[in-house]
Amino acid sequence: MCKLDNFDGNQLLTSLLATGCEELRARLEPISLAFGDVLYEAKSKLVHVYFPTTSVMSLLSVMENGATDEIAFVGGKGIVGVPLFLGGGISPHRVVVRRAGYAYRLNGELLLEEFNRSSAMQNLLLRYTGVMFAQISQAIVCHRHHSIHQQFCRWLLSSVDGLPSGELCLTHEWIALMLGVRRESISKEVCVLQTAGLIQSGRGRIVVIDRAGLEARACECYRGIKAALGRLAETPSTVAAASAVYRANGRSAGRYLPVTGAASRARIAAALPA
Repeated sequence: MCKLDNFDGNQLLTSLLATGCEELRARLEPISLAFGDVLYEAKSKLVHVYFPTTSVMSLLSVMENGATDEIAFVGGKGIVGVPLFLGGGISPHRVVVRRAGYAYRLNGELLLEEFNRSSAMQNLLLRYTGVMFAQISQAIVCHRHHSIHQQFCRWLLSSVDGLPSGELCLTHEWIALMLGVRRESISKEVCVLQTAGLIQSGRGRIVVIDRAGLEARACECYRGIKAALGRLAETPSTVAAASAVYRANGRSAGRYLPVTGAASRARIAAALPA
């Protein structure tokens, strides 16, 4: 039986075991992952799922010409292999280790059996899936509306989250691959941030030395994604309590669509421009 205190924990895995999914505990396999390891290729069958602990994985969208773009990342709060329990079983993305470390690997069929059996597991994994959708949506908006400088600052911050040293061992070429830009663009941004005293850069190495300064330059997407991941720590009862605001007539607060009728149609028509 593997011991869950061998490495830094995974928040989602800890929550799953706390809900009574103890059948999985003895089947978890602790593994070491190196920078650049490929867990899945796009369109490959999902055999295992992964719960990162100290590692971070990138989900890459791959084009026919080989171009890639990171659309999401998974760290110590999540799981790699979401399509498995959504009924797909095929990875739509290439999944690459962007920060070396440890993870727990689990046979996908075992997870699926437990998912179909346990409503508590379904609740947790589907909540996490919602967070992943939010992260992917945020990434799409970020690439469309924010500068490379803002995106690079966001990417650096998400990469060093949870690291005590703030040091990343990676090349400009690798970062460019993740962000879907030219290597020269990343080299330029590294120079700008180093001149501003926010990072130190060496050969295949970047150290964040002024996190607050980076956050000030990063786009709003970093805070949005971090907030979405933070909501995973909320229990279903906490979420329900926070949203259970009722009016005196017993109806929950919020907007309601009018019941279809002549009066309602008349009000809608009056509000529309001529």
